[in-house]
Amino acid sequence: FRHSQGFSKIEIENTRFFSDYIESTVKMEEVDGEELVKRFAEEMEGMLGRKMKSVKRLAEAAEDADLYHEFNATLQFDYYNSMTINSVDEEGNPVELGGEFPLEENEHFNKLAVNTQQSDIQVPTNVYNKDPNILNGVYMSEALNDVFLDNFQKDPTLTWQYFGSATGFFRLYPGIAWTPDENGVVTFDCRNRNWYIQAATSPKDIIIVVDISGSMKGLRLTIAKHTINTILDTLGENDFVNVIAYSDYVQYVEPCFKGTLVQADLDNREHFKLLVEELQVKGEGKVKKAMKESFKILNEAAARGQGSLCNQAIMLITDGAMEDYEDVFQEFNWPERRVRVFTYLIGREVTFAQNVKWIACNNKGYYTHISTLADVQENVMEYLHVLSRPMVINHDHDIIWTEAYMDSVLFNTRAQSLLLMTTVAMPVFSKKKETLSHGILLGVVGTDVPLKELMRLAPRYKLGVHGYAFLNTNNGYILSHPDLRPLYKEGKKLKPKPNYNSVDLSEVEWEDDDEKLRTAMVKGETGSMSLDVRATVEKGRRVMFLKNDYFYTTINETPFSLGIVLTRGHGEFIFTGNVSIKEGLNDLMQPDVTIADEWTYCETDIDPHHRKLTQHQAVFRYLTGKEPDLECDEKLLRQTLFDAVVTAPMEAYWTAVIPESPGVETAFLGTRSGLMRVTRYVGSEKRVAKKFLSPSDKENIFTLDHFPLWYRRAAEYPAGKFLYYIPKEDTRGREDFICAVQLILHKLFVCVCVCLRRVSLYDYQAMCKMGGHSTSSARPLLSVSRNVSTVCVCLLLSAYTSTQTHSQLSSAQRKKADILQPCDTEYPSFVYEPSIKETNSLIKCGRCQKMFVTQAVPDSNLLILVVQADCDCSRQYPPITMNPKEMLLMLMCVVVLDVCLHNASVKCDRMKSQKVRRRPESCHAYHPHENAKECGGASHIYPSVSLFLTCLTASLACLKASALVCR
Repeated sequence: FRHSQGFSKIEIENTRFFSDYIESTVKMEEVDGEELVKRFAEEMEGMLGRKMKSVKRLAEAAEDADLYHEFNATLQFDYYNSMTINSVDEEGNPVELGGEFPLEENEHFNKLAVNTQQSDIQVPTNVYNKDPNILNGVYMSEALNDVFLDNFQKDPTLTWQYFGSATGFFRLYPGIAWTPDENGVVTFDCRNRNWYIQAATSPKDIIIVVDISGSMKGLRLTIAKHTINTILDTLGENDFVNVIAYSDYVQYVEPCFKGTLVQADLDNREHFKLLVEELQVKGEGKVKKAMKESFKILNEAAARGQGSLCNQAIMLITDGAMEDYEDVFQEFNWPERRVRVFTYLIGREVTFAQNVKWIACNNKGYYTHISTLADVQENVMEYLHVLSRPMVINHDHDIIWTEAYMDSVLFNTRAQSLLLMTTVAMPVFSKKKETLSHGILLGVVGTDVPLKELMRLAPRYKLGVHGYAFLNTNNGYILSHPDLRPLYKEGKKLKPKPNYNSVDLSEVEWEDDDEKLRTAMVKGETGSMSLDVRATVEKGRRVMFLKNDYFYTTINETPFSLGIVLTRGHGEFIFTGNVSIKEGLNDLMQPDVTIADEWTYCETDIDPHHRKLTQHQAVFRYLTGKEPDLECDEKLLRQTLFDAVVTAPMEAYWTAVIPESPGVETAFLGTRSGLMRVTRYVGSEKRVAKKFLSPSDKENIFTLDHFPLWYRRAAEYPAGKFLYYIPKEDTRGREDFICAVQLILHKLFVCVCVCLRRVSLYDYQAMCKMGGHSTSSARPLLSVSRNVSTVCVCLLLSAYTSTQTHSQLSSAQRKKADILQPCDTEYPSFVYEPSIKETNSLIKCGRCQKMFVTQAVPDSNLLILVVQADCDCSRQYPPITMNPKEMLLMLMCVVVLDVCLHNASVKCDRMKSQKVRRRPESCHAYHPHENAKECGGASHIYPSVSLFLTCLTASLACLKASALVCR
């Protein structure tokens, strides 16, 4: 029941009022976790398999279209440009590459206005949209329109389908109107996207070597830094990287990573970018030492079985190379040329161009000249075409799956940008015989899979109140997990955390100390194990001690593994029963009944006519025969109808009881099938908690991720007793509201509260300030009995802040320097302590003493606490708070130097650690028919003595100038 005083009371046992009625029809079935995870995995495999078939059809169609298309340098072709569709000029005529393009809001595509009959084209602002290569590619890829439509008809659960061209254009189905940024610029380039890069190349080990000698000052250094960042953006979690800077000596951008390769996950890539910004020019460039160091790192990694064990490359970024460096390649790379070398000549000067070209062309790499910032993007992308050659020549169409990501760039709508998804993609090759040895990559085709839709295949009702399903990748990173928190709040805006898609399974299932669960799942094994866990509710404010059984298996044809969790007790069994459809429908359609709209009772996303139906409406129309073609979960429907009939007498029971309980405003119940009965006794304008049990109150209703909070807490409470708690909103903005009921009588403070025991928990997804440990924004959990905390902790029943946002301040409070970054924290949580029944004692507080008495309220989790109010103990006993403290990885050390060194070492070890991972099965690093002569505009280039002397002479002036700068 929901009382106006702010309590929620949940009755645990069914009353005898209807227990005899259900005894003869109910049966209890044991849940087979091994069979359940196997069935879920097979259903997910089937769903993902359909997406792969769609992508294969797109790749075949694109290659056939190119095979029969002859390049026409003078081709004139008007296409639908997503930037100009439906636009007119001052005279009302369609603008160039515009025209009428019907758009209609579509539920299936996040309520965006789309054209499901046609695709359209997006071209980045820095690419000329009528370039002959663009026009020929767009014209050729028109053949994909029919395939897009056919795929969508065969699989109506498909979302976005697309073709990303190697020339830069992006064909998207269904077509949309593309929204530029506030400056009218479209920076989105499909070739930068992870799905494109992973599909176009095999895994790779990359050493980025950058020249920071004195001649690299000014714009050259700016271009070099942008080049490094662009290269880093082309890497993914299956790649490994390090960054070395050189002048008179070699220095690692991150000293912690000396002599090794680190995984190129999002966290490490962003870390490198921050360090690269701090680089300063100095001294004379000695490239020979840097190249030797790079080869040593790559050779040692291969010898130890570390890194990708596939492609290896060195990216040399310099404004010139003068040394005699040939012996380095003879010692480390010739004749096999196992390591490719890509060179980027920075600046407008071409004095050293031949030397820099020679390095690339004699090491199976590619040379590019970058003279402006605008040149960086196109020139960096060239290395991907070189690395793709062996795969293209072999014509190996490897299908790839990306890690979880939020495409906040692709669409500006909040609903889409905050949606976690994965992409399945496949490369598209030229099949023309005359270009076979060139290994021409035409582009990449792909489609998105929202992870929310994938997780619907592991329905909550089969897993129980505390059960859940989760997915992780071959690298051990979370793909989907109810405890994954990818967003943080900055001011009023939600933003993705810097490391949101590189959260390791061990950082969420942190009770798995030996990482046995993680290791087994990463290896793709099938099995089970048990763990004692501390599960949190109320966003970390309360903790429950559970015994969980984990069952896991691999999802075939993907790099993903599936795990499910069943909790001992509630998760081991499920009640089932049968009633007639007529009887069940009558009770299900009562006004006080709702079902979980985020659950899938009936699939409403297949037929467009069903997409506007709620789940409640869909169930009714299916069971009454009005929509017989709906695909529904028969087992869930039977359970829902049974629950509707069984709980129907509760309305009469409440009607009889509630009038005798003044102050009650809401009575409610929930069942495992997601059914809720809610009876309101007070109008919304008079209710204390107006949001409670409303559709926006996600914490207290059935969602895709969890059962209601009151349901989860009550499930672990002793049978026959009542659980009281105050929903968070009841105390928002009321700092004086310290306990549930309070009185001050004759200098006595009387409080009804809950006795809790403090437990330490850990958060590996927290966000902390970079600039030290200033006071957190988390307010304390105020305590009326903080001076008697040796007896029990009588805390306010709702926290003022959640542990998930504990280190976040509003934008008005945060200084510009207070940047948040990922960190690990330890924070207190609280568990109900039932052992305190009755006690009294005295507490000395300086010149006075405070007497207290506690008495348990029968059949509840409440205590009555009476404390003397005329003795102030606030100096001796400070408030108990939930403020977190950062663990080990502190940025500001305030104790001793040894602690600083230890913390830095721990952070370093964690960042460069290479945990167990499952490498992709395919690797395409070499092909004997590869045309390595195409290396950036030169076939065979030999360094000459005269050229070397000319370069050396020309550089003396530069060195003198740089010496002045270095001083």
